[in-house]
Order: sequence, then structure tokens, then C-alpha cells
Amino acid sequence: MREPWDDKPHEECGVFGIYAPEQEVARLTYFGLYALQHRGQESAGIAVSNGRDIQVHKGMGLVAEVFSERILKELEQDGKMAIGHVRYSTTGSSLLTNAQPLVVHYQKGMMALAHNGNLTNAGELREELAKEGAVFQTTVDSEVIVQLIARYGRGSLEDALVKTMLDLQGAYALVVAAEDKILGMRDPHGVRPLCIGQLEGRYVLASESCGLDTIGAEFVRDVQPGEIVTIDEEGLHSRQGFPAQKTAVCAFEYIYFARPDSTMDQLNVTESRRRMGVELAREYPVDADIVIPVPDSGMTAALGYAEESGIPFAQGLLKNRYVGRTFIQPTQEMREVAVRLKLNANAQVIKGKRVIMIDDSIVRGTTSSRIVELLRKVGAKEVHLLICSPPVLYPCYYGIDTAEREKLIATQLDREGIRDYVGADSLHYLSEEGVQRALGELSVCLACFNGDYPAGIPAGTREKWAEFKDKC
Repeated sequence: MREPWDDKPHEECGVFGIYAPEQEVARLTYFGLYALQHRGQESAGIAVSNGRDIQVHKGMGLVAEVFSERILKELEQDGKMAIGHVRYSTTGSSLLTNAQPLVVHYQKGMMALAHNGNLTNAGELREELAKEGAVFQTTVDSEVIVQLIARYGRGSLEDALVKTMLDLQGAYALVVAAEDKILGMRDPHGVRPLCIGQLEGRYVLASESCGLDTIGAEFVRDVQPGEIVTIDEEGLHSRQGFPAQKTAVCAFEYIYFARPDSTMDQLNVTESRRRMGVELAREYPVDADIVIPVPDSGMTAALGYAEESGIPFAQGLLKNRYVGRTFIQPTQEMREVAVRLKLNANAQVIKGKRVIMIDDSIVRGTTSSRIVELLRKVGAKEVHLLICSPPVLYPCYYGIDTAEREKLIATQLDREGIRDYVGADSLHYLSEEGVQRALGELSVCLACFNGDYPAGIPAGTREKWAEFKDKC
């Protein structure tokens, strides 16, 4: 559930996997998930295999809330490998039954799966499988993938994944644990991230490289679009499950989601955000006294803007890092003070100044308007809001929880109308071209900005979005 101050899109989840019989795999997975906590805060789970059986523990809440020392010891026993998952729900309700990893028995034994992303043909596949007699216990896309793997499970698990990949449409990065190996798979467009690390001769999979760093693993490379990797006693094996399509890495990973210390598809997140700030300064030079970020994702971009423009950087907004997820109740009165509890304006820095405020995106506009109001109340002379991305005009079908189209402020108001709504003296968005320049040669998905969906969209929405795109 969104908090009252929360006006940002959300990543669906993060995945982690490790094959290391000599290590405490449950504990290492715990630390890996801790590093990936920003990718999902609703539920967490770890599945551990000892080569014969798979044990799983999962629960609602943060990693540290779900796992205790006792639980980790119970999971560990003689574990050889483990996979883990942190989740923010986009498809499927926020319920324990939908928490991952999913663990099932199929004709070859036991299997656990953790998935990041969304399928655009999940509805059709679920209906087809149900007609064949499949029974579903959850409402998540991931169970559709499990059922497909089981359907094709007569041969090797690698063969089953290849056949499954042929059926899937949309975005996915997943890790699968069988009794004696771990597999990783990434969709043919590479929309969702997945990378490989090495720890004392054994291999690790993680959504972001920060998950490797936390356990002391060395980054090896990214899983390539359409690639299936297998990790077992003999090491790392690769197979191209589906020919790679035009790469379309999610641009929002770099704009907002990923941790700043992560490197994905050979591009460092901190550097990409710094370049976005530089591009903003080149596209929209503003005469002002200070540049401030909206913490935390606007921090590096604000530094880039200050560097390029020569305008001093300052921390004009301070974030309260101790506001819990359930501290604020969703009453109207508390909604009014929610932003002040989360963010506070530094009056000594702001008073009498012409302020450039850098943020990563505007989705609904409610948070931006409240922050501008905070700056006005402490004496800002001017507030210029600069955004490190284009206007968000379309929902994401690939694993990001954006608002419904009618709640996206950029579909309801033009730029001047949004400026007036948030109360800024000026409002500027980084262009698509600016985003692309900041990301260099990396080919990215910009569907939420331009409606060009590289991996397709759900069948029931195609006509509606074609009509809407014609109007934009």
C-alpha cells in the first residue's frame, strides 16, 4: 500500500540466487536481499536447497522483519544453494499467498522460482493452462511461469525454460532453483536487470550489482537479453534461449529505481544521474542562487546541474529516515502533514534564495506541490522545478507500479497547467533526447514517456492505447 506522501512509481521486486555449498547460503541471501530492499518492501522470502529438498520461509514486511537468526539457522542446515525475493506488488494483491519464491513439486522433483517483471500475456496463458487442468493458488504472473516450466518439464530444466521463454511476452528476470542447480533467465529485450557475480569460485545472481557487493562477490557480467544461465557444481553455463531482440532496458532503473552504487548493463547509476543533471542544465539554464535535490534520487542529478551551471549546490531539503512504513495513518489530517514528516526544508539555506529544485519525476504531482509549498513557507524567493525525465504519460506493463492513466497529471494538464498546480515559478522536464544522451549508447525502454512498448502490451489494452496515443 502506498504511503500518503508517496507519489513515485515503484519497482515490482528484486531477485537473488547463490550456489555455494561451502557457504552459509541462507545468510548470504539475506544480506543480498537487504541490499535489494529498495526494490520491494511488501514481502520477502528465501528458498534453500540441500540437493534433495527445498525449504522456504517468506512473510509480509521488510527483510529484517521477516527473518530472524533462528529462522536463518533453520533454513541453513546443509543448504547448498538459495534464491531470494523482495516484492512490491503490481500484479496480484499484497497478500502472503503471493509472496515469493514460489516452491512447487513437479515431475522432476522440487523447484523454486523468484521473478521480477510483468508478463503482458499472463491472462491468455493463465486461461490456456486452466483449460488444460492447471490449478492456481496465487494471482501473480510468476505462477504462470511455474506452470509452463512444469508443462515442459519432461526434458532438462534448461530445455523447459527455453520452451517457456517462447511462450512468454513482456518483461522478466528470474531465478529458478532445482534440487542441484540454479538458473537465471532474462527476457529477450533485457527490460529488467539481472547480473552475475563470483564469490570464492562460486556464482551468484542478483537484480543489481549492489546485491553482489554486499556479500563480497565480484561482478562478472550482466545476463544478456534472451540468455539462460545455469549454475551448478561444475560452474557457470550459458545458453541463448531466444534470439536477443532490440535491447530496451528500463530507463527508470537509472532515473529512479536502482541504487546509486549499482552498475547495470555496463552503466553506473550514479554517473547516469549526474549526466542527467548536466543535460538538464544545458537544456534549461535558470538564473538562480542555489540548486537543491529532492532526496534521495535527485541528489546526484542536482550535483550534475550545479557542476554544469556553476550555481552552488545546497541541501535545502532534509529527509527523515526514521518514518516507518505504517507510522502515518491515511486520514485526511495526516495526509496534510505527511510530507513535512518525511521531508523538512532547511530555512537557513532557503530563505531569500532563488531555488532550483531537482527531482526525478512527477507522477501525480501531489508531493511536488507540497514540497514547493514547504520551500515557500521558509522564505524561498523563487522555486524552479526541474525534472530528470520527460512527462509520464503512459502506464508501465513491465513491472513498475505507475498510476492509472487518469491519475497521471501529465495526461490531464499541459506543462503550464502542471507548473501552476505544483506552484513553481517554472517547470522543465528533461527531453527524451536528453535522457538518451545521459545514458550514452545504451538502448532503453521509454514507453512510460512515449507509448512505444518494445515488448508489447496486454491484449485488452491495445485498442485503447492506440486511440490515446493518437490524441497525444
